[in-house]
Amino acid sequence: MKRFAFAAVAALLLCCGFFPEKAAADSPFHFGFKKSRNGQLPSINEEGFKDILQKNGAIFLGDTSQKELYLTFDNGYENGFTPRILDVLKEKKVPAIFFLTGHYVKDKPELVTRMVTEGHLVGNHSWTHPDMTQISDAQLREELDKVKQSVAGTTRQKAMAYVRPPRGIFSDRTLAASRTEGYTTVFWSVAYKDWDVNDQRGGEYAYRQVMAQLHPGAVILLHSISKDNTEALARIIDDARKQGYEFKSLDQLKRPTY
Repeated sequence: MKRFAFAAVAALLLCCGFFPEKAAADSPFHFGFKKSRNGQLPSINEEGFKDILQKNGAIFLGDTSQKELYLTFDNGYENGFTPRILDVLKEKKVPAIFFLTGHYVKDKPELVTRMVTEGHLVGNHSWTHPDMTQISDAQLREELDKVKQSVAGTTRQKAMAYVRPPRGIFSDRTLAASRTEGYTTVFWSVAYKDWDVNDQRGGEYAYRQVMAQLHPGAVILLHSISKDNTEALARIIDDARKQGYEFKSLDQLKRPTY
């Protein structure tokens, strides 16, 4: 009887299109990492998704044998600080990439144009900022295409090579689907809680949080809505350079073997 019941359940699952491999491919992860401290490199060895990132060509850090830094910003909405951030980057001659949502592209086309005009990359942060693991491949494609086409219609950047999953939530399936659309998924190896606009602690705090995590090949995640980041940015750039670091465009990143 038990054998019959098991067979019946298995048949039902197969009829409904449920396959163990498919379920495993769509198991969600929330990106996390062991932070760099005292010069030690960050690690994702214990997070359970390292093989998935490797398999799908995702990035979380660059060449750790080189004192290179990659500056990335997430722009979900404008909080009044991006013009100042762009001013600092222009003054310091530092390239960056801005991962934009559809809301940002629609709301601030003049800033998107300025980013591209001043030599920065614009990356894809999805149109509506959904949990990508909860939508279909077709919906994921639409989320990415709408951002890409909107940026192409607003600026001279016609191609879009990089994507950052909203909230850092991903699965094997979503990374593979993004890659099929021509994107490299970009995570990060330096970050701190900077996105809460009601919990800003000052530029000195932001400076210490970032500088404490610097390491060769670092991909730095900052949120442009943070007043603290804006206040600390120039000092971070200057003091990182004093330590021998060079800021490079994500297009110059050599894929690591992590």
